[in-house]
Amino acid sequence: MPSILKANRLRLSIIAGLLLAVTAMHYLTTTQLVNAHDVYRRLYYVPIVLGGVWFALRGGIVTSILASLLYMPHVLFHWQHHPSIALEQYLEIVLYNVIGCLTGFLAERERQQKLRYQKTAETLEESYRKLREQADQIIEIEGQLRRADRLSALGELSAGMAHEIRNPLGSIKGTAEILRDGVAPDDPKLEFADILIKEVDRLNKVLEDFLRFARPEPVELGRFSPNKVIEEVLELTRQQALSNRVEVEVALAEDMEIPGRGEQIQQALLNLVLNALQVMPDGGQLKVSSTVRGNEVGIHVSDNGPGIAMEDRDRIFNPFVTTRDSGTGLGLAITQRIIQGHDGHIHLESTPGQGSSFTLCLPISMRDMETEKS
Repeated sequence: MPSILKANRLRLSIIAGLLLAVTAMHYLTTTQLVNAHDVYRRLYYVPIVLGGVWFALRGGIVTSILASLLYMPHVLFHWQHHPSIALEQYLEIVLYNVIGCLTGFLAERERQQKLRYQKTAETLEESYRKLREQADQIIEIEGQLRRADRLSALGELSAGMAHEIRNPLGSIKGTAEILRDGVAPDDPKLEFADILIKEVDRLNKVLEDFLRFARPEPVELGRFSPNKVIEEVLELTRQQALSNRVEVEVALAEDMEIPGRGEQIQQALLNLVLNALQVMPDGGQLKVSSTVRGNEVGIHVSDNGPGIAMEDRDRIFNPFVTTRDSGTGLGLAITQRIIQGHDGHIHLESTPGQGSSFTLCLPISMRDMETEKS
């Protein structure tokens, strides 16, 4: 804005300077130099045209009137003894105003047309932006549908395999426990029996993750307290945090109850907390907090572990993707499915070498799920 005002002042100064200069030449030049006055008379068109071009119709009219007022006394008092020349000069004054109006009118038309073109360009740009957003949304939805199809097929396959494997695992564990009971405490074979039972338990845990991911257990929709869920999860993981020498920091917002499946949210949060503890085996800091912003409750879990590499962030929530040798790659996939089932979303921030922060965003009002319950 200041630059525009500065430019307008400069233009006004140029127009005023030209008008005064031409007028001075008229008044200071003797009437005997008729040809010189003819040239001076036409020099008035320069500021008149500039006024119309720079300030549109108003500028053209004002400049032509000023030129007429400045030139009129010269005609009246210096050319009164030359009627034929004076008539020509009066016609020139009329032409000043015609040229001023015409130039200003054309400049105004050009300016309005330019504004229309700019508005059309802005409209087209906005339409293009919305089209790009819609195209991105369509691509994202198509990707989600393809992913959902793959997950559905994978889930059914995993569920079938898990059921087929789970039964013999129970028999193997029972047999191993019987064999262990028959081994003397100082027998070296006791260690192998313990290893067998431990590995059976680990495989059983993997199968439970498969089943939980493929067919989430239905839980009756109710209301739950996010703060209470946080406290219960931290109590469940307290011993592991102590073993890993992890300092736990808790900051809870005002307590409230929101609609949802509390047991599933507890499972989702437990997955995040366990992941955070597992990436800090030699100590660290775990921060768990809750916040309320607008129509959302946020549950935040952050650690100062190794962080997540940039190339892994886009696929970290895919099933069977893990950055640990002992992980199944289903924890975050299960967590995402649970949160999406509550009309929420997960936000991830991570800096390699500094740690990661996950936020579970849950709506305070869930109309679809409450309608489903009713």
